[in-house]
Amino acid sequence: MRLPPFGSLVALEAAYRHQSYSRAADELHVTHGAVSQQIRKLEDELGATLFQREGNGMVPTLTARRLAEHVAEALSTLRAGVESARQTQHGPLVVSATAAFASRWLVTRLARLAADTGEADLQLRIEDRKADLRTDGVDIALRFGRGPWPELESIPLLGERLFPVCSPGFLEKNPISEPADLQAVPLLRHTGVHWSVWFRGMGLEPPQMITGLAFDDTSVMLDAAAQGIGVALARKGLSERDLRDGRLVRPFPGEVEVETGHHVVWRADAPRLARILKVRDWLLAEVGREVG
Repeated sequence: MRLPPFGSLVALEAAYRHQSYSRAADELHVTHGAVSQQIRKLEDELGATLFQREGNGMVPTLTARRLAEHVAEALSTLRAGVESARQTQHGPLVVSATAAFASRWLVTRLARLAADTGEADLQLRIEDRKADLRTDGVDIALRFGRGPWPELESIPLLGERLFPVCSPGFLEKNPISEPADLQAVPLLRHTGVHWSVWFRGMGLEPPQMITGLAFDDTSVMLDAAAQGIGVALARKGLSERDLRDGRLVRPFPGEVEVETGHHVVWRADAPRLARILKVRDWLLAEVGREVG
């Protein structure tokens, strides 16, 4: 069934509410004649009288009242939908990241990201769980792992390289110049990244017993290494600032590339896809600029 023109329905609803063509015309920013014409067209299409003149007023018929109430309800739904779409497009872009990645890599770049992309309204959500990007309000996830992930788009951001680091003071007290020297010092380790990966990647047999503290947070582990507690197995992307600032040093060359890394993850059908892709492209360009 074909619906009457939208303009005629809007004119009907306004005229019913005001019970006046003139006031309806003022609200709709059209002429009295335009409202009258729309109502006549609607009456012709419906084959029913919608208003009857009584003095200076237009009194709606029962048909007009029933139809106007339905139109008002539909307009309310439309307004809510438009407002929701407007808020979706213009609200803060929510970025999910682990505490370690946020504090060691992302935070130092946020000001530049906002300036270059125009995305000043960012909400950074620090969480160790994996955002699902469908029910949690997250637009972009910066995930650590192998990827890809089902029903999500992803692209590698930072490949992962592992190498030992320690504080300058620790190195001064514990002369370390080759991998074998590590067997005599405390080795700090992340519960998800084992020293055996680095030793075997270097072509060495890992120690049977590894002494030292274990951490489930890379940032805390690196802070512990900077305090001189031991030698940590660091990820390149998360330790670069500490190395640059001199809080940590590499006692000798030698790094191992692993399959895991940080990825930019998003939904292909995300409502704010254009904004998401702009941030994604900036993140990739930022890594490329540093590598270059």
